[in-house]
Amino acid sequence: MTRPRAASERFVAQLPTRTRSRVEVIYSPILEIKPLPISVDTNGVRGLIFTSANGVNAAVSLGLARDMPAFCVGPATTGAAKGAGWAAQMAGATAEELVAYLLKHRPDSPLLHLRGEHSRGNIATRLTESGLTVREQPVYQQNLLPLTPEAMAAAEENKPVIAPIFSPRTARQFADIWTGSAPLWLAAISDSTAESLYSLDYARLKIAKEPTPKKMRKAVKKLVKHAMRVEGDETTD
Repeated sequence: MTRPRAASERFVAQLPTRTRSRVEVIYSPILEIKPLPISVDTNGVRGLIFTSANGVNAAVSLGLARDMPAFCVGPATTGAAKGAGWAAQMAGATAEELVAYLLKHRPDSPLLHLRGEHSRGNIATRLTESGLTVREQPVYQQNLLPLTPEAMAAAEENKPVIAPIFSPRTARQFADIWTGSAPLWLAAISDSTAESLYSLDYARLKIAKEPTPKKMRKAVKKLVKHAMRVEGDETTD
């Protein structure tokens, strides 16, 4: 698992019991999330945009008021924002869908997009250019990390390694630091995430049908099943 530890543990916990029972889980975050030591000016802001739960967590740590609506990407981010006390609504499963939703419904603005230092989609710029005023503020860092010694050891064995990859940036990092000879089975959350993985010598690369945790769990489930079949460990029910 290459995501930050808490997010990885949530993902694994929601895998089917049969899938979990067939694998040894190795936690090797290659991205570390740290809130930025800043203050955020929400004076005049009429709503927030969250594109990840990391943004929600940073907003909580910064003590932002919960008295405005929050427009979110994906069910996990929406759930995190609701759990933190915002009147949150899911405005799409992707940044593209979020932009389309906001341009269609045009909520009161200005809005404030709370994001990481490294962000894709140019959400604030695109919305502002289309007449919906949106500011943006980086509120957390995304620091790249190497593989853990346990992950490096697994990479040199002959057992299949299944690696779910959840963003283009972590895909680039994984492609840069993976040096193992173990059979590599990859799950990518999107086409843009998969792009950096094509350079690797992998046994199989599966792209989730939608960029959601649910579809990624389904992709991992299928990879586990196929990998065991290839290894000759699959049993019939």
